[in-house]
Amino acid sequence: MKKILSLLLATALFLVACGSKGTESKGGAASGKTEKLVVGATPVPHAELLNLVKDDLKKEGIELEIVEFNDYVQPNKALADKSIDANFFQHVPYMDDFGKKNNIGLSAVGNIHLEPMALYSKKIKNINDLKNGDTLIIPNDPTNGGRSLILLDKAGVIKLKDNTKLDATPADIVQNPKNIKIETLSNEQIAPRLSEVAGAIINSNFAIDAGVTKNEIILIEGKDSPYVNIVTVLKGNENDERVKKLVKALQSEKVKKFIEEKYEGRVIPAF
Repeated sequence: MKKILSLLLATALFLVACGSKGTESKGGAASGKTEKLVVGATPVPHAELLNLVKDDLKKEGIELEIVEFNDYVQPNKALADKSIDANFFQHVPYMDDFGKKNNIGLSAVGNIHLEPMALYSKKIKNINDLKNGDTLIIPNDPTNGGRSLILLDKAGVIKLKDNTKLDATPADIVQNPKNIKIETLSNEQIAPRLSEVAGAIINSNFAIDAGVTKNEIILIEGKDSPYVNIVTVLKGNENDERVKKLVKALQSEKVKKFIEEKYEGRVIPAF
């Protein structure tokens, strides 16, 4: 009798276990089953925005894991080696240039925000206060470097051969009335050097992260800038449902309101 009861109990437990597994296999948030999505991002504002939508994605059955990077090279390399599923830190001109030079097929899947580049200074209040021989620092990557020179050209500080050439370099300067010295550094190294020079053109995310304030801006890009920050995946992964849910969450009214209230015009919604 004991053997029969034990057999019946074991059978019942087996059926319960199978029933539980069957329910979970239906997937989705309703069943409690989640899919992981690993996204690489620079800290501000990208990782902040991702953290903002983490709970929203969880309701959609997506467990978002955020991997932070402090430069503009590693996030694309991590995408290439598939240690992350997507990244969020760059604009299309940079993505295209990086992909071409490194033979990586990259694809933009959603516009999120614009970070107008600005010339910051702790020493002068107006662009006309630049003195003969002053030094300005700009980013050393091709797209943001060219973008910086175009900003200086439009303000009359220098004159380029062609101020529509997005990959312009200091060698393209044809007029420099005040003999301004242009120094180039990687993006993450610029803000710490700001107090040493007359001014520096800094990406908004690095400026905000370094505590450089809006009051130190003396020149800024217009809102018509084409350098919108995007969510990026490897080519072929554009229809990944997890990534589609991520883009939808980042393009929400909740995120738009957060951007407008927190970043005081140094980050602008682009959706």
